Amino acid sequence: MLYYLFQYLKEIGMPGAGLFQYISFRAGLAAIISLIMATVIGRRIIHLLQKQQIGEIVRDLGLEGQLQKKGTPTMGGVIIIASILLPVLLFNRLDNVYVILMIVATLWLGTLGFLDDYIKVFKKDKEGLAGRFKIVGQVGIGLIIAGTMYFNSDVMVREKTSIEVVSENVQDESQTIIKTKSHDVKAPMTSVPFFKNNKFDYRSPFFWAGDAQDALGWLFYAFVIIFVLTAVSNGANMTDGLDGLAAGVSAIIGTALGIFAYVSSHTEYANYLNIMYIPNSSELVIYIAAFIGATVGFLWYNSYPAQVFMGDTGSLTLGGIIGLFAILIRIELLLPILCGIFLVENLSVMLQVSYFKYTKKKYGEGRRIFRMAPLHHHYQKKGYVEPKIVTRFWLVGIILAILTLVTLKIR
Repeated sequence: MLYYLFQYLKEIGMPGAGLFQYISFRAGLAAIISLIMATVIGRRIIHLLQKQQIGEIVRDLGLEGQLQKKGTPTMGGVIIIASILLPVLLFNRLDNVYVILMIVATLWLGTLGFLDDYIKVFKKDKEGLAGRFKIVGQVGIGLIIAGTMYFNSDVMVREKTSIEVVSENVQDESQTIIKTKSHDVKAPMTSVPFFKNNKFDYRSPFFWAGDAQDALGWLFYAFVIIFVLTAVSNGANMTDGLDGLAAGVSAIIGTALGIFAYVSSHTEYANYLNIMYIPNSSELVIYIAAFIGATVGFLWYNSYPAQVFMGDTGSLTLGGIIGLFAILIRIELLLPILCGIFLVENLSVMLQVSYFKYTKKKYGEGRRIFRMAPLHHHYQKKGYVEPKIVTRFWLVGIILAILTLVTLKIR
């Protein structure tokens, strides 16, 4: 909203109003406001949650310090969501298709997580929202995103075409000159890491389908989007088991995504790094700046010992934001590296459950790979204190973020 106000002030000649035209200026303001907002409104929301007796229900799993968490306010994800959306509404251009998608997904997944927390806290049902309803919700937002990305005319990528031109020089010798032209195309494309010619079109596997190629390409693209959103949001949900773990890891991932978004929206940087230039995506830098500020601000109250938990309201939203953001800037294939913590947490649960069922069927007694899943609880069972586990997971997250950024130069 302020963007349009300052645009008007610039037109009437107000000094300094032109600063709002700069993405870096608005992104900086968004990060600061979201951080301050998370810390300021966080205390009030915590008091409100305590007053309403919205506390965490804890099962005794034999983990050190676990029972002390009983009654700690949950559903604190509303702090993160509010701290993201207010700066976005203030500093973003709200006619941008990418910003609209991010806002819709944030509210959608936040509502889904809120319903899950509400059922757990108020209905006293520890299972929360039934899994099939979660899947329906995630598939629904995935289809909306896939349809918009595939059919909306504002969603484009810039393609470079090389043309060989033969010219005659002054010594009557022919000389071949390579000229490059750029043009915007409507295509469901993504970047493939570690390859020089690193663009992949989701329609290309169906070259044999003739007129049905576009339809099959969209179905494949929609499947990938739904899979990414579901996997990353569930991964963030699994990671949210220790004080400050999910919020800290998300802030690290968000920082890396912000760098990718900035270079992808800048013509010169995109050309230099040989990455896909995405027209009109620069507004995403402001959104991710607000995301970073909100997650860091939330850590003020969520770091050990936590005064509030984000609940599914926060974890499903954080994971969904990360997954969607990567899709919008066309780097979803890098998520297994960047979101390695989420991936490992997810895999540890899947392996534990699968191995337990397999050994129970084969030997009559279930066996476990880990002392407890998700993985962070395995280390708790081994005797590591909670802050040490969280800090080391953060360090691993930083290493993975750096490795992801290094892929910009590995072709």
